Amino acid sequence: MPYQSARAGLRRSLLPLAAILMAGCATAELGAQQGAAPRDIPIAGTEVFPESITSDQAGNLYLGSGAGIIYRAQAGAAQAVPWIRPDAANGLQSLFGVLAHDSSGLLWVCSNPDFFAPPAGAAKPSALKAFRLSDGKLAASHDFPAGPAACNDIAIAADGTVFATETSGGRIFALKPGGATLDLFAAGENLIGVDGIAFADDGAMYINNVRANQVQRVRRKADGSYDGLTNLVLSQAVDGPDGLRPVGGNRFLQAEGTGGRVTLVDIQGDRATITTIRDGLGASASITRVGRVGYTMDGKIGYKFDPALKGKDPGAFTIQAFLLPDGV
Repeated sequence: MPYQSARAGLRRSLLPLAAILMAGCATAELGAQQGAAPRDIPIAGTEVFPESITSDQAGNLYLGSGAGIIYRAQAGAAQAVPWIRPDAANGLQSLFGVLAHDSSGLLWVCSNPDFFAPPAGAAKPSALKAFRLSDGKLAASHDFPAGPAACNDIAIAADGTVFATETSGGRIFALKPGGATLDLFAAGENLIGVDGIAFADDGAMYINNVRANQVQRVRRKADGSYDGLTNLVLSQAVDGPDGLRPVGGNRFLQAEGTGGRVTLVDIQGDRATITTIRDGLGASASITRVGRVGYTMDGKIGYKFDPALKGKDPGAFTIQAFLLPDGV
C-alpha cells in the first residue's frame, strides 16, 4: 500500500478514538460544572507517603513521595504513576514541596534526606531541584547551605525569583532568575516552623507556620529585602497549616495536616477569614486546584513515627478529589 494511502487510512481509523476521548473530556468538564462529584485517583505503588501535590495548566497532577519518586496523573487519567525516579544523575531523595510553573516549563521540588530513617552514611544535602515539564529531565539543582535543613515549600514571584521555605532552621531562601546559588532572604527564631508560601495578586508574600499555627504576611523593604512578619488575626484557629496555594486576589487554599482539612484563607488587611472547604481528610499536607476541583492527599505520615502504627501496612494511597465552592 502506498505510504500516503496508509497514512490516510490510519487517520481515518483514529478519528473514532479521538472523538471518544474528546467526548470523555467534555463530559468530565460538564460534570464538574453541574456539580457531579469528581473521582479520587489512586496512586500506583506501596508506601508512597506523598507530602505535596501540584498541577499545571493542562490539568496534569504531580506529587512527590517519601522514596523520592515523582508521580504524575495526566489529565483524565485513572491513576497516578511513577514519572521520575531517583537516580545518580538527579539525586532525588525524600520529597516535600512540589510546584509546577507553566511560564518556565519547570517542575520545582524540595528534596531532603529521609528524616524518618536512621542515618546511612554521608547523606546528601537538602536541595531545590527543577525538572522540565515537557520530558521530566533534570534542569537545575541547588543545594541548601551546609548544616541541618529541610526544604519544605516553594513559590515563584512575578519576576521569576523562586522562594523556598526551610522549616527546621527558620529560613527562606531565594533563587534569582539565572542564579547559580540559593541566597538567604530571611531568617529568625520566629521563622522556625515556616512551611507554606505563596504570593497574592498584588505581589505580597504570605507564609504559614506549622509549629506556631499562624498565617503571616512577609513585609519587604522598597528594595525587596526582608523587613519582618505581620501575624494576621484569624477568624478561627488553624491546625497544622501547610501547603498554601493562591486562588486570586488575596485568597488562598490552605491544607492543614494536623486538622485534616482544607480551608480558604481570605485576607483583608491584617485579618484573615478562615473557612473550612473540606474536612475529614487525614494528614493532608498540600492542596492544588484544577478548575472547580480540589485535589489533596492523606500522606499517612503517622506510619513513619507513631509507635502504634510504625511498621504496619499503611494501605493504598489516593489523591482525594472534591468540588470547590462557587467563587473559589
